[in-house]
Amino acid sequence: MIERGLQVLNVEVVGDAYAIASNYLRKSGTIPDTFSTNERLLGIIVKLFHNGATNRIRLANKAIARFEAETLVLA
Repeated sequence: MIERGLQVLNVEVVGDAYAIASNYLRKSGTIPDTFSTNERLLGIIVKLFHNGATNRIRLANKAIARFEAETLVLA
């Protein structure tokens, strides 16, 4: 029961961070304004979460910075 509760909390933190980061990146024009999930952004958030980032705002900000840095390198 506790494990399930923790799992739900983890999904909630990752989901909230993704919503914050994707909203910002859509409004800035970095990613297209679509309803589909940006797999690269989600992967960055999940990796940061597994590395210990659990605050949704901090997680979103780190993901935005990393996503934008990688976008510049890819361009």
